Amino acid sequence: MSSRPAANLSDLARLRRVKDRIDREYAQPLDVEALARGVHMSAGHLSREFRRAYGESPYSYLMTRRIERAMALLRRGDLSVTEVCFAVGCSSLGTFSTRFAELVGMPPGAYRRAAEEATVDMPSCVVKQVTRPVRNREAPAGRAPLASPS
Repeated sequence: MSSRPAANLSDLARLRRVKDRIDREYAQPLDVEALARGVHMSAGHLSREFRRAYGESPYSYLMTRRIERAMALLRRGDLSVTEVCFAVGCSSLGTFSTRFAELVGMPPGAYRRAAEEATVDMPSCVVKQVTRPVRNREAPAGRAPLASPS
């Protein structure tokens, strides 16, 4: 029984390495099998333990990072939606647009137009906070808005 806590700490360290790798290499072609090989775990074990530790699968975490970066690139406004899709590591415009809409609540083109209007004169540190994607199941019901409407 004493080896189980040590195994848990070892797994947590490996899961953290996977999470850090996703944060660093989100634009690279990553899949769960490659991530698992990198930390000497099976893909199934990695997926189960990652979900248990972080509340979502490694793939969902990767897509959230990609969509966060895509949001920043779309707000910048100098790349097309297709260019943004490939810049963040997605290989399918359709899948990118679908996942973007699921996480953000609107398609990438509509987001770009809305972001241009909404973030005018807002400091970038605030823009990053208020535009972070929130999965529908994570959004608390009745959350107070960050800024009152003018």
